[in-house]
Amino acid sequence: MPLRLPLFPLPVVLFPSVPLPLHIFEPRYRQMLADCLEGEERFGLLALTEPEEQPGSGALGCVAWIRGTSRLPDGRSNIVVQGEERFTLERVVPSDLPYLVGDVNPFEDAPEEPPAGAAEFRRLAEQYLGLLQSLNDEIPSEMELAAEPARLTFQVAAAADLPASEKRSLLASRSVGERVRRLSSLLQAQ
Repeated sequence: MPLRLPLFPLPVVLFPSVPLPLHIFEPRYRQMLADCLEGEERFGLLALTEPEEQPGSGALGCVAWIRGTSRLPDGRSNIVVQGEERFTLERVVPSDLPYLVGDVNPFEDAPEEPPAGAAEFRRLAEQYLGLLQSLNDEIPSEMELAAEPARLTFQVAAAADLPASEKRSLLASRSVGERVRRLSSLLQAQ
C-alpha cells in the first residue's frame, strides 16, 4: 500500500539507518520542514541524478526521519535526518503546497540466505571506516558498526567515496549478498 509523503528531491543518497545532515534554506523546504515537525517528522528524500531533475514514477528514495533541528536566525535550518525504509515513487500527487507530495511504495531486501563473505566484508568495513574516522573528524569516532550485514552495507555505502550513481544502485539493490560482494570489491580496490 502506498505511503503519502512530502518529497525533497536532492542529488544525494540517504541510506536506511544512516544519519545525514542537511541545510534547509529554500522557502518551500522551510515550509515542508515546519509541516513535518508539526506532523510525523518524516519526508521522502528522493535520490536524483541531477539537481534540476523532475522526479517521476519509479524514482528512488528513502524515508527521512527528522532526528534534530537547529533553526538559524534568518529562518534557515540545519537538520539531521536518519534513513528509514527505501521506496520508489509511484506518483507525484496534485497539491496546493509549495513542495512536492507523492505516493511512494516502500520496499525491503528479498529474502535470502546469509551472504557468503559477510565476515570478510565486516573486517574490510571495520578497517575502511576506522581509517575514514581517523582522517575525517566529521565521521563520529563512536559510530557503532551494525551487527547485521544489511545495515552494515548501508553504513559502508554512505561513508564510502563512491559516485552518486553507484550509491543509487546500492540503494536500489534488494540483495544483501549483492551489496556485500560489490562493496567488498570496491573496498579491496581502495
